[in-house]
Amino acid sequence: MGAVKIWDAMEVAEEARENCCSEIHSSHTTVDTSLSFPQMTPKIIELCKDLFKKWSNLDDSQFSVETISGGITNLLLKVSVKEENGNSTCMTVRLYGPNTEYVINRERELQFMRRNFGTEWSDGWQGKLICFQFIQLLAFLIIHLLFVELHAIGYLSAAGFGAKLLGVFGNGMVQSFINARTLTPSDMKMPKLAAEIAKQLRKFHQVEIPGSKEPQLWIDIFKFFEKASTLKFDDIEKQKKYKEISFEEVHNEVVELKELTDCLNSPVVFAHNDLLSGNLMLNDDEGKLYFIDFEYGSYSYRGFDIGNHFNEYAGYDCDYSLYPTKNEQYHFFRHYLAPDKPNEVSDKDLETLYVEANTFMLASHLYWALWALIQAKMSPIDFDYLGYYFLRYEEYTKQKEKCLSLARSYLSASRDE
Repeated sequence: MGAVKIWDAMEVAEEARENCCSEIHSSHTTVDTSLSFPQMTPKIIELCKDLFKKWSNLDDSQFSVETISGGITNLLLKVSVKEENGNSTCMTVRLYGPNTEYVINRERELQFMRRNFGTEWSDGWQGKLICFQFIQLLAFLIIHLLFVELHAIGYLSAAGFGAKLLGVFGNGMVQSFINARTLTPSDMKMPKLAAEIAKQLRKFHQVEIPGSKEPQLWIDIFKFFEKASTLKFDDIEKQKKYKEISFEEVHNEVVELKELTDCLNSPVVFAHNDLLSGNLMLNDDEGKLYFIDFEYGSYSYRGFDIGNHFNEYAGYDCDYSLYPTKNEQYHFFRHYLAPDKPNEVSDKDLETLYVEANTFMLASHLYWALWALIQAKMSPIDFDYLGYYFLRYEEYTKQKEKCLSLARSYLSASRDE
């Protein structure tokens, strides 16, 4: 799989400039993600010289490139440049692919999403995708997420979140380099860091992103369900395991939970939606916390963003015994609701957010469970996504009655007031 143009970089850069990012560079260049790292390095250097004209005459030896991370939708590289004045500059280059090559005419797809940003996906996009329907879904989701992230980055960056957007090219973007370490799941539980995450999340939720403010959570879950419930695996053992799933039961659970959460009237905010430890970075010397990777960012419910974050206390081993206690949650809520006066938050406000977070926590399990089924069919990553579905759904089942009872009791008491 070679270099794939996923958008018109000039168009995207112009939109970013209009949306409060005045110094955005652009290039039509694409970089072949199938190249080996030694083969890719000179291409990355060539890209940087094309994007940033002040470096065009520098010798290639003044650039160094190293891999930071790689995933299903992107490859992240660190580029260091020794400038003529002796100063060194670092930045990150994010390459998207290779799965995006299933999309035909990405430029038109991007224009389509511009017109329909934030609204429910229509059937019209299907005609622009190739291969079977599961590749269609994954490819569309990738492009949708990339556009949402790029659209939001300027506003989030202006509000002090994440890395600064420096440039856009044919199949990726360039951002400033964050000098910080990635948090571990156990870090998030530390009272001082939990308080700081809560404060920053409050600020994040206050950022206004232009476009539709319709919450996307249940739209996404029902779309995931539609595709996840019609899969067929070539692997006999996987297909046998898949057949154990009662999708009628899952659908009923989704409908029931949606109806209940609708009654909670959780505030709609621009949410991160994937606030796991890997998307939190800390500069220990400065004590500065960073939120990164906004691919899943969208308008959603406050309770979902917090409940989903609490689920991530379980870490990569999915040890849900590490889910925060009520006291730990209240500590988080106090600093979220009143960062300057955390001890003055009312018991009523604490209870309200406690019910929200622990009801939407269930939605988090359903969301990622259905997401995992699609990944089990589509992802090239060697990971037991099918097993992950069962793990998340079983945890949902385990916590369901307690959390639903909590929500119903709260709603009943509210009606009696």
